[in-house]
Amino acid sequence: MHATGRIHSDIMARAAAFLILSDSKSSFSIEGEQPSPKRAARWGQIIDQVGSRKLSIAELERLQRIVIGDTRFVRLGLRAGAGFVGMYDRTNNEPIPDHISARAKDLKSLVEGMIAYMARAVDGGVDPVVIAALAAFAFVYVHPFFDGDGRLHRWLIHHVLAAAGYNPPGVIFPVSAAILRNLNGYRRVLESNSRPLLDWIDWRAVPNGNIEVLNNTSDHYRYFDATAHAEFLYRYVQQTIEHDLPEEIAYLQAYDRFARGV
Repeated sequence: MHATGRIHSDIMARAAAFLILSDSKSSFSIEGEQPSPKRAARWGQIIDQVGSRKLSIAELERLQRIVIGDTRFVRLGLRAGAGFVGMYDRTNNEPIPDHISARAKDLKSLVEGMIAYMARAVDGGVDPVVIAALAAFAFVYVHPFFDGDGRLHRWLIHHVLAAAGYNPPGVIFPVSAAILRNLNGYRRVLESNSRPLLDWIDWRAVPNGNIEVLNNTSDHYRYFDATAHAEFLYRYVQQTIEHDLPEEIAYLQAYDRFARGV
């Protein structure tokens, strides 16, 4: 990314603003949502601040409130009950999980452990893309909230890369926009851990339509093979470096040449 130093600062600032907004809209689109321009812009401003605030459970809860927007129908903060991602059987309405989240009693320990790992790894000089992959995917597998986990999972990628000084100043990699172009690949990486994990979780359906986890599962979320996740993230960071950012810079330079000519 050293080549960005040869780009006029005004062009870089405008390109960075576009990439932030693009990433914000894409992150909502991955979840099947179409946010209002105001909500997308507000989330874009939060992305622009990544790496500047100390991470904690309270900070993640603050970000969740921003992500959700209308909080009247969503319980905020760490889950008090079980959680899963999946469907319901059409005949008996029982859960059919594709992914089972960590137990509520383990959430505080798991999230604090993830935050502590990020700080140690960044200070210890571990490759930032590897740290981002481990932290972000660990977070989404734990799924500590009832809603907003997917967008915060992708926010964590930006946060780690910025905290580690991986990005050029003021520039974020629009990872969500790259993911949106290949959602099937994204889902395959998510399922590479969540589906095999189902075999190690004992659970039962409960009357309120949720599930109850019957065995100790915390270590399955604390320790997992993130090789595929790091490789996945490397591919998309490379795409943004080689394609997204240069293409936006080239467009702005061509636009400015046209405007001057007119």
